[in-house]
Amino acid sequence: MMGEHRLNSRFPLKIKKTARRCLFCFIHICDKPHKTMREINPKETTRAYAFEMWMQAPNPMVTFFKTLNVSPLLKISRRKGLKFNMLMCYCIGRAATQVKEFYMLPVGGKLMQFDTIAVNTIVANSAGEVSSCDLPFSEDLAQFNRDYLRLTKQVAESCTDHDLSAESMVIGTSALAQYEIDGAVGMYSGIFCNPFMIWGKYKRGLFKTTLTVSFQFHHTQMDGAHAAKFLDLLQHEINSLRA
Repeated sequence: MMGEHRLNSRFPLKIKKTARRCLFCFIHICDKPHKTMREINPKETTRAYAFEMWMQAPNPMVTFFKTLNVSPLLKISRRKGLKFNMLMCYCIGRAATQVKEFYMLPVGGKLMQFDTIAVNTIVANSAGEVSSCDLPFSEDLAQFNRDYLRLTKQVAESCTDHDLSAESMVIGTSALAQYEIDGAVGMYSGIFCNPFMIWGKYKRGLFKTTLTVSFQFHHTQMDGAHAAKFLDLLQHEINSLRA
């Protein structure tokens, strides 16, 4: 359903002054920095070597695939009347906050530090098109759900993107829930460096329901071990989620 399983991430919408088109992502380009996004010296971080090796690489993006057991999310979604997509976004945010590399991001050839994380989703709007909605992550599931419902409704009605990329490190997501795909590898544009996840339709089995996700990240931001840890944490958060 488009209202819940939207084409999440910075997906092809329309080109604006502060946005550009990309095959698998809808990219926000900040006009001016927010006080919570600040430049840091790569040499004073654990990403010094990665910045030197990968910042100017022709394609510094890496993609991992993982099959998740999403049975717990489906149970909570049905019993509590919560949207599956909201629960996925919440668990993604929960997992990301436990990996410090998610608070850094290469932007415009520089390494930036963020204080907060947001998860992006795409909303079917009242004009019959789609708009981008960045959701501020909150550890409080009830608060995150309220923000999710309020902001997606606001964006759907106004047809105006809700952009937090100047103040939060945004994780893009793309749910192609109507289609059976095993994953996707995004195109590197040289501009969009944010991590993002793509998944298709979940698969029902005899004892569990699974969902294969692809996770793309910039090698300057994190290494494979960090990405693998994030995906393991994501499964842990799904398993341990209590509504």
